Amino acid sequence: MTNSDPRLQLFAGVDGGGTKCRVRVRNAAGDLLGEAEGGPANIRLGLNMVWANILGTLDHVLVQAGRTSGDWDKISIGLGLAGIASAEDAERTIKAGPRFGRCDASSDAHTACLGAFSGRDGGILISGTGSNAYAWVGQKGTQIGGWGFEVCDNGSAADLGRSAIRAALEGQDGLAPDTDFTRAVIRHFGGHASEIVHWVTTAKPRDYGTLAPLVMSFANAGDPVATALVQHSADDLARYINRLHAIGAARVCLVGGMAPILQPWINPQARALLAEAEHDALEGGLLIAHGVSNGLNQTVTA
Repeated sequence: MTNSDPRLQLFAGVDGGGTKCRVRVRNAAGDLLGEAEGGPANIRLGLNMVWANILGTLDHVLVQAGRTSGDWDKISIGLGLAGIASAEDAERTIKAGPRFGRCDASSDAHTACLGAFSGRDGGILISGTGSNAYAWVGQKGTQIGGWGFEVCDNGSAADLGRSAIRAALEGQDGLAPDTDFTRAVIRHFGGHASEIVHWVTTAKPRDYGTLAPLVMSFANAGDPVATALVQHSADDLARYINRLHAIGAARVCLVGGMAPILQPWINPQARALLAEAEHDALEGGLLIAHGVSNGLNQTVTA
């Protein structure tokens, strides 16, 4: 992609979620200069933290590439961040950061979708710490889910961890089956349900997500409670896939840390609609750094 502004010498794509952010930098000719990973960049965690993590990671890439750190006016940056759900979110995110040569912001789902289909129509389903589904069809973006851990994040590591805690407490109380899995969850918190109450007071979605490997371990071993929880998460992902297809996404890319883990549990009909991503969300961020629509001024909700 050509650069129409000679002042812009570097292009950066950012993919930020609840656990980490990634930054990739290319020059005006498209050559890769480097990439790095840093702390979380979901804007709901606070814009000061988000920008500190993004800029620290960007600095790391620039230093590795032998470029001047903090020379922001020569950089066009495209942000794809969890928590951005409107043009207003994008505007306040941009205003909270330094003045770049160009800065555009969008949801991480939008940049993931752009990257997956190289800017063409399609659907993306992110299953990581949180979850989000998004379709880019006819230059319009449609978000499904992704409304935050408090109300959804179905089919994510955080939601799976929260379900595990609920199942463990109900098992201990005799309200639901008490299995090796539910007892293992209680032991994870020191063997006392009261410790869970203390833990959830300050726990973040990424903390809930740390329980996902425990759930998967017991599900793969056949524990009925763990199996039911994993299947429920996979069924949620199938619902998202089918909805994306219904609104015009011929193919859907399933991405994120939980994607390869949960994909085998998704029913065959929904799995048949899945496609491999052509590029990642960082390349989507680079596309909007080059001026491709961030989708926010055209976003509609399902």
